[in-house]
Amino acid sequence: MATKATEITVEEKLEALYNLQQVDKKINEIYKLRGELPLEVNDLEDEIAGLNTRADNLKAEIDGVQENIAENKLKVKEAEALKAKYEKQLNNVKNNREYDALTKEIDNQNLDIQLANKKSKESEETIKSKEEYLKKSKEVLKAKKKDLVVKNKELEKISKETEKEEKKLLNKRKKLSNTIEERLIKAYDRIRDAYKNGMAVVKVERNSCGGCFAKVPPQRQLELGQRKKIISCEHCGRILVEFGEEEEA
Repeated sequence: MATKATEITVEEKLEALYNLQQVDKKINEIYKLRGELPLEVNDLEDEIAGLNTRADNLKAEIDGVQENIAENKLKVKEAEALKAKYEKQLNNVKNNREYDALTKEIDNQNLDIQLANKKSKESEETIKSKEEYLKKSKEVLKAKKKDLVVKNKELEKISKETEKEEKKLLNKRKKLSNTIEERLIKAYDRIRDAYKNGMAVVKVERNSCGGCFAKVPPQRQLELGQRKKIISCEHCGRILVEFGEEEEA
């Protein structure tokens, strides 16, 4: 079944493309009003997610270090119990060999106690450092959340002010796009993406391309006036049109 886009004339296609360009221009103006706010909001949301993950990781690391401290304290307790046991047995030794063996065990328990206490102290320093880092991260997180609230309010205000007009323009864009064959829409979008101002269809003004301002040869201008084929600028590739003021409206 033939689509409406295949039934329209070249002149109608040009008018549709030009009107589509005017709609896209107005949509871009709305997006410019929002400026960098949408990107700033997205960046803040990503930062906040990263900071939350960092905070969770720090908490997990602190919990892990605290478990190590608890294990070392248990080792000290066990070593002290063994030390007390061996010291008690010293009162009942029968020879030097037993005395030396018990003394050695007591020394070993003292070393274990010192090592466990040292590890606990190091772990406590690690926790202190991580808690300080966590505190700073939470302060940054709090500030970022505050910024996000402000940015979201700004974006919401602008979006609310332009929502009706944007919806109307997007609907108009969809209707216009449906009247233009797919290959032309693809070419139009490709040209738009190539330029920062998004202008793919431009008028010839003062014998020059309205996009790059290069001179348009008289023969091309004559062909444009006939509106029998789609003509692009030889220099910038933009689609050229030559409409009067009444057609632009």
